[in-house]
Amino acid sequence: MENYLIQQVRVLDPISGSDCTADVLIYEGKITTIEDKVTSFKMNTNIIDGQELVIGPGLVDIHSHTGFPGHEERENIATLAATAAAGGFTRISILPDCLPSIDNPSVLELLKRQCKTLNTDVIFQFWGALTLDLSGEKMTEISDLASAGVIGFADGYPLENLGLLRRLLEYLQPFNLPIALVASNTQLKGKGVMREGYASISFGLQGIPVASETAAIAATLEVVEAIQKPVHLMKVSTARGVELIADAKARGVPVTASTTWMHLLLNTDSISSYDPNLRLEPPLGNYNDMLALIQGVKEGIIDAIAIDHTPYTYEEKALAFEIAPPGVIGLELALPLLWQRFVASGEWSAIELWKALSVNPSLCLGQNPPSCAVSQPAELVLFDPLKTWNVSKDNLCSLSSNTPWLGKEITGKVIRIWNHQ
Repeated sequence: MENYLIQQVRVLDPISGSDCTADVLIYEGKITTIEDKVTSFKMNTNIIDGQELVIGPGLVDIHSHTGFPGHEERENIATLAATAAAGGFTRISILPDCLPSIDNPSVLELLKRQCKTLNTDVIFQFWGALTLDLSGEKMTEISDLASAGVIGFADGYPLENLGLLRRLLEYLQPFNLPIALVASNTQLKGKGVMREGYASISFGLQGIPVASETAAIAATLEVVEAIQKPVHLMKVSTARGVELIADAKARGVPVTASTTWMHLLLNTDSISSYDPNLRLEPPLGNYNDMLALIQGVKEGIIDAIAIDHTPYTYEEKALAFEIAPPGVIGLELALPLLWQRFVASGEWSAIELWKALSVNPSLCLGQNPPSCAVSQPAELVLFDPLKTWNVSKDNLCSLSSNTPWLGKEITGKVIRIWNHQ
């Protein structure tokens, strides 16, 4: 186990709210010292010049996708681990929509065995499916999956059967595991491919009304309030959705929420390019939706930022916008792009961003968050916010390159992670 001294680095600890410049000593897997200047350390310590660098707790992703098993040409476990590490993520939580889905312990065991073959600092966590074949109609063997070690339960797709949702919440009451739900009404959504509004009319693309999300959020919150089983609402994408969640929290409804990084950076105006990599589920919001989500994260109404890394091959994604499958990669890109947009601009503090990407996702999962404090295990990311690099297939660790930033230069690059949990 190597020891490290990172000198004069910007140290972020969202738990305490501390943002300072100091020397950080990592010895035998623990943060042993954070001081203005460390002068005493072992001879075999690796010294890193931390000037203009940032160190903080490892990032935690609430939900992303893997290609294994079933679509290894998109992403395998090894490349997903490398992608996560390159983006500063020490923990990633995988949704159950692989082939076959994680709706029984044998598939979970297959994934865990695959992870054990890796030499990585990334911790893989797996959601168990709520319903068989992600159908939304028949619940899985919840108890068996819980015993097998899932981190919680989520389909990653809308669960519109409110009767089944109520039974699931009642059944899951005794289990100390999170439940994550996607709120969407497919009947209201229809065949839409982007958020309904002026832009959808201008671009000639069928719109998805705001009510397709908000009606589902409202109904879900009513059930949650009645049962009082905590839930996490994933992929919130509308201003009205933020309002409904704020109102529910004010009433004491046990709910947390997340949005994706893409919904904070872009809105429907960007779809003028018809780039199929901007086809998302849920779709990008209108400008006012984006502003409400940004403010929602800042105020804590939206607890966390999720990545929802969704790899596709070039052939799968190189289609017309309206028929391309929804989703983009993001694990390697989210931190630098969010930092430039919000921290470098002064709109958010570095602590606010780090809290939404590290501490709060852990809390939403019911876990102890990573910490950048003395005596804690070293679960850290070292980030250079000024380093520029070109997003290309050669520079990405992911097998897939479905991102609107492909071929563009961006600023900000993770140097490395440590994870001695």
